[in-house]
Amino acid sequence: MSDQPDNNAASDTPTTSERSGSPGASTFGFETILGKLVVENGLVTPEELSECSALLQDTEGNATGHTLADILINHQFVTRRQLDRLQIDFDTRKSTQRIQGYRIIRKLDSGAMATVFLAQQESLDRPVAIKVLPKKFSENEEFLERFYKEGRAAAKLNDANIVQAYDVGQSGEYHYFVMEYVDGDTVFEQIVEKKKLSEQEAMPIIRQVALALKHAHDVGFIHRDIKPKNIMIAKNGDVKLADLGLARALDDAEAAEAEAGRAYGTPYYISPEQIRGKKKITAAADIYGLGATLYHMVTGKVPFSGKNPSDVMHRHLKQELVPPDHINPSLSPGFSQIIEMMMAKDVSARYQNASDLIEDLDAVAAGGSPQFAQPALDFAKLAKTAQGVPASQVPTQPTSRNGGMSSALLPLLLTSAVINLILLLLLILL
Repeated sequence: MSDQPDNNAASDTPTTSERSGSPGASTFGFETILGKLVVENGLVTPEELSECSALLQDTEGNATGHTLADILINHQFVTRRQLDRLQIDFDTRKSTQRIQGYRIIRKLDSGAMATVFLAQQESLDRPVAIKVLPKKFSENEEFLERFYKEGRAAAKLNDANIVQAYDVGQSGEYHYFVMEYVDGDTVFEQIVEKKKLSEQEAMPIIRQVALALKHAHDVGFIHRDIKPKNIMIAKNGDVKLADLGLARALDDAEAAEAEAGRAYGTPYYISPEQIRGKKKITAAADIYGLGATLYHMVTGKVPFSGKNPSDVMHRHLKQELVPPDHINPSLSPGFSQIIEMMMAKDVSARYQNASDLIEDLDAVAAGGSPQFAQPALDFAKLAKTAQGVPASQVPTQPTSRNGGMSSALLPLLLTSAVINLILLLLLILL
């Protein structure tokens, strides 16, 4: 069956038969698009659709009075609930058919916030992705503001690793956002397919996302929703950061004040400061989200899980991170250290910018050790071990990944280490 949309369905002007009041013609657009939707969603095959469509007319070519929906349900190809869901797709597609200059090809994805279609931009003869806000959100000022804010933010970013924005506007009751089409998979889809990625597979992906973040941060934007579903991998290997719906200007004091105390982000990948609703959210929040994403990529597990979003976010705040190389022993120590520093709960212990992260990634990729992410040493444990006490019996002191101990405990631990070393020397001398 052709992917071409029906011209009558796309037109704002009624057809001649519609003007004459023909009941069959008035539903022609819906029947055609419904046929496309049931095939695209895998509910029927093109051959089965042809059989059902043939039943719309009798042997003499007259309309039987039945609709395609009735025939599909009566022959048990679909359920009424499935058709109700497809009605939403039809309403959205009907609106996108009327976006001047674009020819809709097929649906790419749909979610609670928007439906995305593959389309052809006729003026430049290139494929594009069109995100359409559902009709039910068209009167919601908060959703509209977020939708257009995404378009404005994307328009200010010009980087090879960020999905490019082309246009944003309104078509009738619907609002749409036209962007670069990336032919490929998301990181999330790769995790589902492969269960987990190797260090060698994950490294170039994360490096490209880090480059995207460097550009965004340099321009003055934080993404605030880094996660596997927002990272696209094209078939040629290019990586693109997508979905700037939660992006915010670093210097937007008004937005920071309005959003204070509210958690914006995705629970499995959100930074502690976003959970706490801090007014000052920096580039380090995106690095935490990228670290959580990388953790998921190479371990096959999210960093923290729970029975509900609130439980997951609480664990981001309070639960110690299980080192990724404890779950996947094939990871190199330096690579694991990078992930742990990216996910440090204390903002000051985290990478402060994407440039430092890229430098460490390059060092590990070249077979060296990271410069910024250093292993955290527990001096008390080392001293006890030197005295013959098994390491497993020594309590672990809280540490940070910014080169050593938590600053509040450092003097105490240094004193303890000195005392233990003196005792060790006395034991040797005696």
